[in-house]
Amino acid sequence: MRSDAVKKGLDKAPSRSLLRAVGIDDEKMRRPFIGIANSWNEIVPGHIHLNELVEEVRKGIIEAGGVPLTFGVPGICDGIAMGHEGMRYSLASREVISDCVELMVQAHCMDAWVGVTNCDKITPGMLMAAGRVNIPCIILTGGPMKAGKGKEGNLDLQSVFEALGEQAAGKASASKVREVECDACPGEGACAGLFTANSMACLTEGLGLSLVGCGTSLANSKLKRQIARETGKRIVELAKKGIKPKDIVDRDSFLNAIRLDMAIGGSTNTALHLPAIASEFSVDIDLKTFDDISRKVPHLTNIRPSGPYVMEDLDRAGGVPAMMKRIKPMLADRPTVSGRTVFQICDEAKVKDQKVIRPLDRPFHEQGGIAVLYGNLAPKGGVVKQSAVSEKMMRFTGRAKAFDSEAEAMKVIKAKGIVPGDVVVIRYEGPMGGPGMPEMLSPTSLIAGMGLSDSVALITDGRFSGATRGPCIGHISPEAFVKGPIAAVRDGDRISIDIPARRIELLISEKELRARLEKVKVVDREPKGMLLKYRKLVSDASKGAVCR
Repeated sequence: MRSDAVKKGLDKAPSRSLLRAVGIDDEKMRRPFIGIANSWNEIVPGHIHLNELVEEVRKGIIEAGGVPLTFGVPGICDGIAMGHEGMRYSLASREVISDCVELMVQAHCMDAWVGVTNCDKITPGMLMAAGRVNIPCIILTGGPMKAGKGKEGNLDLQSVFEALGEQAAGKASASKVREVECDACPGEGACAGLFTANSMACLTEGLGLSLVGCGTSLANSKLKRQIARETGKRIVELAKKGIKPKDIVDRDSFLNAIRLDMAIGGSTNTALHLPAIASEFSVDIDLKTFDDISRKVPHLTNIRPSGPYVMEDLDRAGGVPAMMKRIKPMLADRPTVSGRTVFQICDEAKVKDQKVIRPLDRPFHEQGGIAVLYGNLAPKGGVVKQSAVSEKMMRFTGRAKAFDSEAEAMKVIKAKGIVPGDVVVIRYEGPMGGPGMPEMLSPTSLIAGMGLSDSVALITDGRFSGATRGPCIGHISPEAFVKGPIAAVRDGDRISIDIPARRIELLISEKELRARLEKVKVVDREPKGMLLKYRKLVSDASKGAVCR
């Protein structure tokens, strides 16, 4: 066993002495040591119940003959961090989380580990660690929150942000905003729509690194606790057999995950996370891969923010196994941590609601959820959740209103300075320029709440929350901080967006574009601490914003 390095032989008496201090006796010394990376905290709704799941994992590990060893990792709530300086730390935390897992697992020579996680950057960070460390591993995602219930139906965090937009437009009172605020998030779990957290939970199951049903089973469900217990038992089996993540996950696994992503209509943030995770598995996934698959895989369910359903509807309809059953002809058969192959899981699955999970010949949209646009404004690409864009905005030409920060844009949006026909350009919010590539749910939701999502577009070198809907194009690369073309945009410029043709163009000559870029004075926020370190290490958004 790998853990023999800290517990076997006379010369390991010092480390054994320390292990005895935490309750590991001679009998336990002979068992596999199983780490549990626990992102529990009292701040994030998606994480407040994780200690209960960890306890079930521990029970399963003990029952299967292992020794559970729990350690903590940080977790940021993007919803709480949204709209202020705290959001600059969110994407950077993905790298910190993967580093934390690597530190604990490697330093203590664990035989295997379980990642107990939820929410936007925590799950990707743990998946990155799974590939990097490459010892037996299972990821247990904490599950979606139940939807809130309001007078007009289902509510979630997106509802609160858009209620603010309605209030700013004079369409709703402050008391209405408070009513939505109090009803939208009823308890534990990741926000109830197919936002980034739940997108990544589904894709983790699609990759084969969590047990069947884990991706959509609700946070407060009995099933989630059963899956947690079984995860504990199964990880000991993987440890004893020496089955590692790279034995399960290869390029075909990532292509399967992207196909699933397109079919469910996942968050645009998956186009950052999957390439970053793939790089830790020595697999090259680029934006072109996403777009090629999107053209072939239809959008088969319509979960918020793009449609009326919430995660509990998808779970009730059969969850990830049912979705993969639908697209089985497009998938490659790969092993999974469950011991069953992808095709076996597909064959055992049932689609329980044809309205929520449609067949291939009757999709919600003919193409997948994400499109990648290119042009003189985004030579390396920009990403849009096309399944959440209305038909009338699939092609749009408008006047630029350029801002050098999200905060500047918010002031003008709140003051009703954005009108139909505008293209809001928010720059210097990329991985290096932000730094940290903050999400921008506040401006997109204000625009939607004010009734402008069918007449105003928004583009940025930053990124969007998974809850964003409308013609919002993020990840514009190269970013403004490295004098990408977005730095040259001026108020009044015409910008053309053609999602079906995958084009985004600044309608000026190449000569004029070059001349403007030569005169650009880069906005530098002069970060300190970890954000300065992050800026120095981070790569382009088109490459997953990985740190090297």
